Amino acid sequence: MSFFRNLIQLSTSKSKPLLQNPNFLFTSLSHFTTDTPTSYAGLEPTKRDEKPRVVVLGSGWAGCRLMKGIDTDLYDVVCVSPRNHMVFTPLLASTCVGTLEFRSVAEPIGRIQPAISKAPGSYFFLANCTGLDTEKHTVHCETVTDGLDTVDPWRFKISYDKLVIALGAEATTFGIRGVKEHAIFLREVHHAQEIRRKLLLNLMLSDVPGLSEEEKSRLLHCVVVGGGPTGVEFSGELSDFILKDVRQTYAHVKDYIHVTLIEANEILSSFDDSLRRYATKQLTKSGVHLVRGIVKDVKPQKLILTDGTEVPYGLLVWSTGVGPSPFVKSLEFPKSPGGRIGIDEWLRVPSAPDVFAIGDCSGFLESTGKPVLPALAQVAERQGKYLANLLNKIGKDGGGRSNSGKEVELGGPFVYRHLGSMATIGSYKALVDLRQSKEAKGLALKGFASWFIWRSAYLTRVISWRNRFYVAINWATTFVFGRDISRI
Repeated sequence: MSFFRNLIQLSTSKSKPLLQNPNFLFTSLSHFTTDTPTSYAGLEPTKRDEKPRVVVLGSGWAGCRLMKGIDTDLYDVVCVSPRNHMVFTPLLASTCVGTLEFRSVAEPIGRIQPAISKAPGSYFFLANCTGLDTEKHTVHCETVTDGLDTVDPWRFKISYDKLVIALGAEATTFGIRGVKEHAIFLREVHHAQEIRRKLLLNLMLSDVPGLSEEEKSRLLHCVVVGGGPTGVEFSGELSDFILKDVRQTYAHVKDYIHVTLIEANEILSSFDDSLRRYATKQLTKSGVHLVRGIVKDVKPQKLILTDGTEVPYGLLVWSTGVGPSPFVKSLEFPKSPGGRIGIDEWLRVPSAPDVFAIGDCSGFLESTGKPVLPALAQVAERQGKYLANLLNKIGKDGGGRSNSGKEVELGGPFVYRHLGSMATIGSYKALVDLRQSKEAKGLALKGFASWFIWRSAYLTRVISWRNRFYVAINWATTFVFGRDISRI
């Protein structure tokens, strides 16, 4: 690779001490290889005197929980992801309105698994996976450049002993025209940043002299499509922001800003009936306008429902569930119902040796007789923990290398037990549903006590003490001084 050759020439010409150990640079890069002048490089297959390599695709709940639990005395860990952090998604909606700062919900990969930053055979690569060769045990990748013209994407390969696909899912648009162009999803930190910037921009623009009443109302109309937990929590946070902060800071336009939540069926459909009714009552009381309808088309400044109703908007947030990404669909693996990667009871991809799939991108094959699990953080986290323990067991039993784990006893299969669901609805109120399924009976709580449980539970679930401290301080600061409304 010409980059490394130039680096060596520069080092030998300007730094004489390197000449005393001419193999220094080559030793530190001994894991990397290059192939011909085709701009391909990569990590070569592990040798017998090296630890076997686990390659993890993705840095979501499933992949990060696996990396946290993997025994780095048994394996080298390589993570490939377009982001170098994990997002604590249950608190993401709070960052959109300034209740929390963005860094409070982002946990760097290097803190989750320190070996990635320190161990000589473990790495993190900011890249997307573009292809798999399961016969050669190779992953094809391309670096992420965020569209910068100064950096060309770099393609490379990684050989693996065990491969864990934890690529998550993408927001579902149901093929509705204009959604991707005009709506903002709420799945990543940059989505929350975009929502916050647009919301504050619209607030400031609406105060400009000469603007018509109709245009003010449009700019300050925040529309949320999707009545699941994410849509409801964002609506609740937004209503709190309006009631407690906007009406003091933007007194001239306080009567124009309003929130509409559009849902095709019932909001919070997985929750208990009494909790749904309570949520509906509280959201309406907070000023959220609930509309039952199906979106047919999305235009730059309005959306159109199937009954012909036109809904103008200044901010449109889309939260209608998730589905498999185009890359997951392109993989030639057997699929579970819904198009996810098909897995068996031990989270293996049966048609590909040494390949596992966890999280929202995977689902049980019909042949297992198990239902496809919901796309929830607790499902992904539980699968990551289980698979980390399974890989550790395989490694201890001598099956860590590629094509060497067939005779290893795997132990019990993965079993998921639902621990319940929680959602905040604003105004210091939340819902806690501790049923194991929609049909089962269980404890259902609502009100201030549930809000306290919601905050306490998520504060303890934040991965690091560093971020727990950040979250606690942010909550305290917001309670005393209000939300930060700076547009940065």
